[in-house]
Amino acid sequence: MIGIFDSGVGGMTVARAVETLLPDYQFIYYGDLARTPYGSKSSEAIIEYSIENTEFLIEHGAKVIIIACNSAASVASDILRRKFTQPVFEVISPAVERAVTSTVHGNIGVIGTRATIRSGIYDLKIKQLGPKLRVFSQACPLLVPLVEEGWLDARETKMILRKYLTPLKQKQIDTLVLGCTHYPLLKDLIEHRMGKKRTRLIDSSIEAALTLKKYLNDNPVFCKSMQRGSKNKYFVSDITKAAVATAEKIFGRPIDLEKV
Repeated sequence: MIGIFDSGVGGMTVARAVETLLPDYQFIYYGDLARTPYGSKSSEAIIEYSIENTEFLIEHGAKVIIIACNSAASVASDILRRKFTQPVFEVISPAVERAVTSTVHGNIGVIGTRATIRSGIYDLKIKQLGPKLRVFSQACPLLVPLVEEGWLDARETKMILRKYLTPLKQKQIDTLVLGCTHYPLLKDLIEHRMGKKRTRLIDSSIEAALTLKKYLNDNPVFCKSMQRGSKNKYFVSDITKAAVATAEKIFGRPIDLEKV
């Protein structure tokens, strides 16, 4: 079974990508809505939450873990890999690799939570693969709460996006990493603001699912040990009407959220 966790419902974009690319594998999802957003929390708190989330998924049968939260991935990935024997995947490295191979002029933008941008993880990983590439990062602390509230097409959301994206647009970036799994839900608005033909958007949710698919293909023995089936489970630490609506929007069907 594949275990996926996020600070809220945004990580369901990863779950949806896994469902699409690996339809024969069963997954369990945990969204920590009661403590969302992680992006405004300290690194110590995020690490503590990430360990608890991983333990929960493993207790429920997960043999592979995906950190579907950029804030958690930026500070807790290495710690989780040292603490647990299960393979741990995250959403940052795959997105970085895609951005580096996609940029034409070497100007890459990154948007994320305060915790993700503060960590400098995207800048570090991009420069490791392309030392001459230019990286422009922008913290967008208000976007996760807006997504969690279901304000996906509100006038206020458009105004806030404009404020966040204008500095990156002025830098003439040609590639923009959506450094939070909530952001694909705002993809159309972001694409409209940045210009579809001028800027390519990198969806970390899709890239993470592709990386896991490759791992399973490259490790057939481990692959055989994975539980198959389509009865996926969705756990959350709190349930709101907005969360239910957002989950249904992501999957295009009703989703049964179970509070734990």
